[in-house]
Amino acid sequence: MKTIARIAPGTELREGLERILRGHTGALIVLGNDKTVQSISSGGFAINTEFSATRVRELAKMDGAIICDKEATMLLNAGVQLLPDPSIETHESGTRHRTAERVARQTGFPVISVSSSMSLISVYVNGLRYTVEDTQSLMSRANQAIQTLESYTNRLEQVLQSLSSLEIEANVTMKDVATTLQRMEMVRRISIEVGFYILELGTSGRLIALQHEELTRPEMPDTEIILRDYLTCEELDEGAVQSAVEKLQKLDDKDIVDLSIIAHTVGLAGTDLDSALSPRGFRLLADVKTMPGAVVERLVEQFDGLQGLMAANLDDLKAVDGIGEHRARTIRESLSLMAESSLLERFM
Repeated sequence: MKTIARIAPGTELREGLERILRGHTGALIVLGNDKTVQSISSGGFAINTEFSATRVRELAKMDGAIICDKEATMLLNAGVQLLPDPSIETHESGTRHRTAERVARQTGFPVISVSSSMSLISVYVNGLRYTVEDTQSLMSRANQAIQTLESYTNRLEQVLQSLSSLEIEANVTMKDVATTLQRMEMVRRISIEVGFYILELGTSGRLIALQHEELTRPEMPDTEIILRDYLTCEELDEGAVQSAVEKLQKLDDKDIVDLSIIAHTVGLAGTDLDSALSPRGFRLLADVKTMPGAVVERLVEQFDGLQGLMAANLDDLKAVDGIGEHRARTIRESLSLMAESSLLERFM
């Protein structure tokens, strides 16, 4: 990810790479220098000058590799013949690409290969190959992804509103909870994809970044709080919740569309999607302003579920440690407003 950020549009290195492509010359650039790099280097000459796009373009006209520092701020050597260990496995066919992959594996530094014949920029790092796409193609895909994220986010808001109404009516089923978890995971995945496009686009992705920030609002609940509401008491601890979240995130894309697999993966009680579930109330209590986590924990423990909490009067609430007259009224009024709002939206 750091290497991709270094070659994103707007950086001096990316400008240099594009100049090399436009000049129809190839290049081999090593981003880093140490004893290992020096041991596989032969010939060339020292430069030790500040990195610039025009300088790297001119140096690429010569045969041999260019060696820079890790941050691509200094040009250290040029015209270098690289002689990596030939026993290092590579799946590349071209001489420049084979050398690039072997040097990256042997030294641990990112290596950039520019192919003049294919007009292709490839980056090798940590055993991976990343192909640099042109900005226009990336922007098109990023716009499609941001539209998908907007659609997914709107759908998630609808699902959450429906879940709130069902919780207040005590009509929640495993299918409703699994659907909510599914939508939350789909939003998370497409959000990560958009974030990757923003990184790749560099300065060209500013508008996409603003849209992404708008769509990933902090007030949206996370998966953990849904699981805390519905996992069985025997499993309700921080380690179990985190484990369930990790299992959900590891599901394949083909499995995330199956609600039964989601329910089984996170450990929801029961095997029938139509089986009834009862929330504890963590999510709705999280929407009450100025509510410390410790007080929320005591409320959930005291009233044993959302329905008991909804039925509690002011005296019942004040009996809980840490809740006085003012906070009891705030809780009571907030829950009542949530109930009215959810039911109105459901039946309008």
